Amino acid sequence: MGYVRQDEWEGHFARGEGFRPLGERERALLAEHVPAPAGGGRALDVGSGTGELAAHLASVGYRVDAVDYTDSAHTRARDEHPGDGQVSRIRLDIEHGDPAELDPGGYDLITLRLVYAFLTSRTGVVRGLGERLRPGGALVVITPTTADVPQDRRDIVLDEGEIALLTEGWETAERMDADGLTVLVLRGPRPAGTRAVEKGTPAGHALIGALAVVTDSTGRVLLGRSTQGMWELPGGKSQGSEDLAAAAVRELAEETGLVTAPGGAVVVAMLVDSIEQVPRLTAVVRVTAWSGTLTNPEPALFTRWEWHNPHTLAVLGPVFTPAAHALDAVWPGIIPGLPPVNSYPLAAGQPPVPGEPAEAVRLRHAMADAVTAGGWAPSEPVRRALRTVPRHRYVPEQD
Repeated sequence: MGYVRQDEWEGHFARGEGFRPLGERERALLAEHVPAPAGGGRALDVGSGTGELAAHLASVGYRVDAVDYTDSAHTRARDEHPGDGQVSRIRLDIEHGDPAELDPGGYDLITLRLVYAFLTSRTGVVRGLGERLRPGGALVVITPTTADVPQDRRDIVLDEGEIALLTEGWETAERMDADGLTVLVLRGPRPAGTRAVEKGTPAGHALIGALAVVTDSTGRVLLGRSTQGMWELPGGKSQGSEDLAAAAVRELAEETGLVTAPGGAVVVAMLVDSIEQVPRLTAVVRVTAWSGTLTNPEPALFTRWEWHNPHTLAVLGPVFTPAAHALDAVWPGIIPGLPPVNSYPLAAGQPPVPGEPAEAVRLRHAMADAVTAGGWAPSEPVRRALRTVPRHRYVPEQD
């Protein structure tokens, strides 16, 4: 994947660099498959860059919210593709920011042109965007694919496995070619229910292992999409007499490049189940302090790693059974309908979850303001509690 830091994108646009211009074939496909509704429509262009696509959508009848998280891109867009007053420019990190400025009424069209391959949490972003579509609306992804790009540039394109994963959560998915670019028109978001799946009969040495439940600064949990077509937690078998927390920490580093700080890993539960009549013991290791950059050092085992909001864990599709049980041990009830398991919570208890989404902070303060204005918060300690207690964590299965 083409992971690029925000400051690198700032420099990219500030130097006058850009991307492939919008082609005539792309324009024709957009006109054919997602014309603006009669009377005008609302469009959201994610990763709008210098604004060429946003200006084009404005010219054919859409009012457009153009989202990019770099000032240099928006500055160039105002000069190069102003959009005739029909384009609103929003500085927003679509993966981590608070989407308060997006239209609460939703959109008839959402576009991601030459953007999807650069997202670090693709599944979560697309699911969130799908929830913002109006009835009958479409999400359009325009991307190069491996068949059309040299080997040395494969980190910025999608392979067939990624395209299959992207399209499987929609009622309809149309695929077209635009001079070497793949154009996907997705309608009717339909998240797959999470189900626990197995990899096959395990070898004896794989019966004792440890799984790491890792969260980031906004409380999202890390999962990897394995080459076997399921989501997994970082982890694996212990080596010899290795401590189970140490095993999870080692596997986390080997599989993702993340390094756990001293004292940042705690065994919070032991799980006992079986597969093919073979007993299986899994340690659930809660990791709350780590450093490093998320990578994929083992591409033969995983296609990518993503951060997922807890409320999306019930709609992921196939999840490796021990991983699903481990997530349920941290957030009880988060995934319904799991197969039986014997769980033994440890006296260490659950470490606190670090961080929270910017949107949660805003909504909690709005709630506190409303309660205070109504005269229902009689003292400063009560008001302080209303503003600081992260109440969304009590119902992690809800958005």
